Amino acid sequence: MSDQKVYTDFKDEMTYADYLSLDSLLSSQNRLSGHHDEMLFIVIHQVSELWMKLIIHEIQAACQSLKENQFEPAFKQLARVSKIQEQIIKAWDVLATMTPSEYIEFRDSLGKASGFQSYQYRLIEFSLGYKIPHILKIYKQDQEVFDVLEKAYHAKGLYDIAIEKLAEAGFDIPDEVLDRDFSKPYQKNTEVKAAWSEVYKDSQTYWTLYQLAEKLVDLEDWHQQWRFRHMKTVERIIGFKKGTGGSSGVNYLKSVLDSYFFPELWDLRTEL
Repeated sequence: MSDQKVYTDFKDEMTYADYLSLDSLLSSQNRLSGHHDEMLFIVIHQVSELWMKLIIHEIQAACQSLKENQFEPAFKQLARVSKIQEQIIKAWDVLATMTPSEYIEFRDSLGKASGFQSYQYRLIEFSLGYKIPHILKIYKQDQEVFDVLEKAYHAKGLYDIAIEKLAEAGFDIPDEVLDRDFSKPYQKNTEVKAAWSEVYKDSQTYWTLYQLAEKLVDLEDWHQQWRFRHMKTVERIIGFKKGTGGSSGVNYLKSVLDSYFFPELWDLRTEL
């Protein structure tokens, strides 16, 4: 007989459910229709938002680690982001089990609510340098969220910090790159590409920067796969209808597939 003691008296102790606030978490799936598949739709998006919260947490930590020249912790944090991205991509496979005829039964219940409005997704994009001027207008009705987004919109992104590491290593990075307006989308630069190219050509000398570059490529690769699965899932379920939030739907999702966060890291692959 096992002598293992399992705790059963939690009158004065914190439980698993208490620690995770499960009563509030599991009571937050509020269907607005009577359709069975609306539960799937809500849970998938809530799970994705939780994963995005962790992505933001890890990217912010990685940025701080890099600023402090703590490269190994930054690499672990960015590797974790890539693993989280893999999980979010898999979520689209679950949502894709819903057919167009099932979605149309409750789509009107969403009103103008749309994943396009996810402020956490915008925080991720901002941290990766993808900034669109008109996007902040969507969040003006919530001052707290707007303030967080506006601060991130004007802040350095992960790639800006990585480029600073190139300059600190002795590479000739122009002032207009290092001191640019960080609220503007990053524009690729020949000197930055030349620096990364040298890192790849002499990876043993610049091993730390080489690892950093590959972590960035991993992150963007997974993000693009997420974008593609998102686009194909939307096309599979609603075709080319407009999104509930007013976006062009699949056409918009296709257009962002050609945008890059870290363009020099992709361009140099052709030239090496």
